[in-house]
This record gives sequence, structure tokens and C-alpha cells, in this order.
Amino acid sequence: MSLRVMIVDDALFMRNMLKDICVRAGFEVVAEAENGEEALPLFRTHRPDLVTMDIVMPKRSGIEALQDIMAEDPQARVVMVSALGQDSLVLEAVESGARDFIVKPFKEEKVLDIIRRVTARS
Repeated sequence: MSLRVMIVDDALFMRNMLKDICVRAGFEVVAEAENGEEALPLFRTHRPDLVTMDIVMPKRSGIEALQDIMAEDPQARVVMVSALGQDSLVLEAVESGARDFIVKPFKEEKVLDIIRRVTARS
């Protein structure tokens, strides 16, 4: 069975880039959200094996959405996606339950390494 992934990012370009990486790796992208407000209902519906979550988004931040997901499922595997220079936000995300983080701009190999490492820990 392939890894089921949900991608949360307000930028369509970033969602498509992450989706392409996941699909090429044989993962199934089961849901996409463009803001933190959409993330929890989609998580509840699809119960993905892994979520990639942008930190800075409109309506509800990635950290708030992460906290919602972790309250719902403390075993959820969420990897945050951040821009360079967002160290304090990354630290807050890790303290809130994020399993790891991907820094933009990223390379495909790095994304896959992080996804495989996070999913192998379970």
C-alpha cells in the first residue's frame, strides 16, 4: 500500500511541486488544502499517513492547523514547510508536534529523505 499524503499550502505552485514529488515517488496524494482552516476537516475525512503543512498561510496558520490536527490525533505525522529565516516558527511547530520540517527552496531528494525518515519512525 502506498503512502497517503495530504498537502497544505496557500501557493498552488508549491502544492503542485510537492504533489509531483510525491506522485513520482509512488505516494498517493489524497487531499490538498490552500489554508489552515481547510486542513482539519480534510485530515478527518482522509486520515493521511503524512501531512506537509506550510507554516505561513491565510485564515489559519500552519501552526494553528498543526495544533488542531495533533489535538485530534497525537500520532499524526506532520512535516512543516517553511521559508528560510522562519526559525522561531519552526521551533514553535516542532514544540507543537511537527515531526520534521522542509525549508524552501527545497530539492526533491531532501523532501523524499524527510518523508521517508518521518514515516519510518512509526
